[in-house]
Amino acid sequence: MYLLWLRVAEILYAAAALAALPAVLYGMERWRRFAVPVATLAFIFHFVSVVETLGMAHRWVPVGIRESESMMGLVVAGLFLVIWRFYRTFSFGIFALPAAFFLVLAPALGPDGYAFPSTGVKHGWLVVHIALLVAAFVALGFSVIASGFYLLQEKYLKAKMKPGGPKWWVPLDWLPPLDTLERIAHLMLMIGFPCMTVGLMIGSLLAQEKVGPSYFLDPKVGASFVMWGVFVMLLFLRRSAGLRGKRAAYLSGAVFIAMILVWAANVVSQVHKFGAQ
Repeated sequence: MYLLWLRVAEILYAAAALAALPAVLYGMERWRRFAVPVATLAFIFHFVSVVETLGMAHRWVPVGIRESESMMGLVVAGLFLVIWRFYRTFSFGIFALPAAFFLVLAPALGPDGYAFPSTGVKHGWLVVHIALLVAAFVALGFSVIASGFYLLQEKYLKAKMKPGGPKWWVPLDWLPPLDTLERIAHLMLMIGFPCMTVGLMIGSLLAQEKVGPSYFLDPKVGASFVMWGVFVMLLFLRRSAGLRGKRAAYLSGAVFIAMILVWAANVVSQVHKFGAQ
């Protein structure tokens, strides 16, 4: 029964993680009210699964990478709930709940993992995975371009206000207003983020079929999750700290560079060569 409890916990972690995104990024209180009890219920089922697993094995510590990942996911979820209980802050949920979901994913699939019913189905999901991540890259690229235009337009307008006006500037009347560029940059981030999130979820399922739970040790997988975290931080700062204009443009550029480095990590990745096999 331990595997059943773990799978129920994984489904609940997924629901809580998805609810945490609008709760934190957009301040939607109803999603927070949904996420906290669901995460608590997931933790309870997860705890029962871990206790039953260790009890059946007559030991007190996890053995193997699957049990270790499950235990780590339990600790992450537990610490998040402790923070929520004592400090009533939900912000950590945007990182803790997805982390718990991804850590429990491979153990919840069972000792044999998940096998796609056919090569065609696997390749279909691979195409979706690649398409979503490419869409995320393209959306972030447009965000960076809009941010670059923002910096250029801002500098041009400041120079134009000086006596004598700009002399070496090319005509920039074709650029949209600063507010429009800011809204376009933010919209592109909002489009790219869900694409990246779903793409990583599908990629995790594809990767674990080939190498099991040890896919977390792959450099590109680790870099991808770090990149996702940076993306979340960018959106969070734009909302909570009112990050706009020049600082937002520089940060968007830094995220784009991070995404390029993740693609470069494919050279030393073993997991991400499965698409060619």
